[in-house]
Amino acid sequence: MRDVAERASVSPMTVSRVLHDDPGVSKATRERVLAAVGSLGYRRNEVARNLRLGRTSGLVGLVVTNLANPFYSQFALGVESGVSPHGLKVVLTNTGEDVERERRLVEELTARRVDGMIVVPAGNDHAHLAPQRGSVPVVLGARPPSGVPLDCVLVDDFGGAREATADLLAAGHTRIGFLGLPPSVWTSAERFRGFCVALEEAGVAVDERYVRLRQRTIPAAEEAARDLFGLPRPPTALFCANSRNTLGAFRAVSRLGRAVSLAGFDDFELADVLGVPLIVAYDPRELGRRAAELLLRRLNEPDAGPDTGPDDAAPLRVVIPTEVVRYGDPGAGHG
Repeated sequence: MRDVAERASVSPMTVSRVLHDDPGVSKATRERVLAAVGSLGYRRNEVARNLRLGRTSGLVGLVVTNLANPFYSQFALGVESGVSPHGLKVVLTNTGEDVERERRLVEELTARRVDGMIVVPAGNDHAHLAPQRGSVPVVLGARPPSGVPLDCVLVDDFGGAREATADLLAAGHTRIGFLGLPPSVWTSAERFRGFCVALEEAGVAVDERYVRLRQRTIPAAEEAARDLFGLPRPPTALFCANSRNTLGAFRAVSRLGRAVSLAGFDDFELADVLGVPLIVAYDPRELGRRAAELLLRRLNEPDAGPDTGPDDAAPLRVVIPTEVVRYGDPGAGHG
């Protein structure tokens, strides 16, 4: 600001008045100051200014596990659409499913005085996210809190998997394989639980030979599907717990020329063109918007005082519904 003042031959106070649209500054002085601002590329340090004025940073931290997954880009857009009308901006970070990196990122965002955080947790230990008086509000996305009272927004993972598996069973399949993430991932565990319950309700036993739970990438999912198809009595259908497993299974089916029905969790571009018969769909942007709503609710709450009742700060859980979309005949490959 001093550089601008020197360039415009005015005082730093006059520069400040111009930047605050003070009507008492003459037109000629205003134009001279703004010309100096433009020529020097001056930008006000909003963080320092907010600290000096005792204001918030106007930033929301968003911590996700895998930016390569298209789900998170849609989720982030939903968060942004929810907070931007309130003058907040999103700082996006990626943990790579590394719990220690998540802890560091949360500490760094807190040190940078973000107003709040939305976190998709990498592990099952959420102690570092535990709310304390005066701490940054945190909302969890896609996975529920473990041992700490936090708001969260979830997908109906269990219900969607159960419904899609039931559709495969209704189409005549009894040998159904499952491709998913490690059971330590809550979403995968819930989807596997829905898969198992649908089989149990149909009187079909879960065959562990048809279950693969370690595939985080498309190539790994393709390899797992090939392994299943190499069994003496291979499955006639596969339920895939996320889009990467669905795409890996599709590659295996296409390259081996197998007639196998696929059902997948998470809709994705070209799923209809590829002819994946069943897709469990939901709106990841809505998931982000609802997470933003919960965070704004916390930000707008006054600090809990001695008269605050136990239910006033009770954590909320919002569940986004799913829908099974048919892009083909789930009975194909039955036999």
